[in-house]
Amino acid sequence: MFKRVAMAIVAGVALLAGGTGVAVAAPPVPLGGGSGITLGNGSEDLFDCTLATIGNDRAGRLVGFTAGHCGGPGTTVKSEMDLGAGVLGRIVGTNEVLDYSVIEFDRGRVAPVNRVGNVTITGVGTPVGFPNVACKEGRTTGNTCGVVWGDVFNSQETWTQVCVVEGDSGAPLVVGTTLVAMVNAYLLTPCIGPEVGTNFVTILGDVDARGGVGAGYRPI
Repeated sequence: MFKRVAMAIVAGVALLAGGTGVAVAAPPVPLGGGSGITLGNGSEDLFDCTLATIGNDRAGRLVGFTAGHCGGPGTTVKSEMDLGAGVLGRIVGTNEVLDYSVIEFDRGRVAPVNRVGNVTITGVGTPVGFPNVACKEGRTTGNTCGVVWGDVFNSQETWTQVCVVEGDSGAPLVVGTTLVAMVNAYLLTPCIGPEVGTNFVTILGDVDARGGVGAGYRPI
């Protein structure tokens, strides 16, 4: 009798310790234009860049954009702020000339947002010129603003006096809440020489012409 009672007590303790055995899914990771992202090969994190924007394409896929030199097709994408969440998406297409990459995200693992830091994105607009002021949100230098020098190279680039350094690549460049360009590089000296950004309408025009993931993109 004692043996049976003891076994029942042990079984009850084991049940309490093990819980119900129901797995709890990790909460989705917030990502938006201005979020820091870490790129790699799945197992090794190689470098950090900035997400330009996130939204839906015509097929209903959750997609985002960053600079093309941040990684090519197959490169994995994690949240810099939550590396423990693991791989959230992968780069599926790159244009090296316009220097952009398209990221397809796992919708079940990402919570898309339209505001990061001091930048909110409500839509995509055409390039602007002097003396407008544009701002960017980057993972390295955060929110900085500067005068727009102009739209150059057959409307492919906008040059501004926004401060950027390494890691800000891919950051959204906005006028108000309108996304006008993506940060790609600086000339000569960081935060002194002009910042160069590919116009976002140019990027979307190329994506639409290619078709596939990202075509018909609209930000959240």
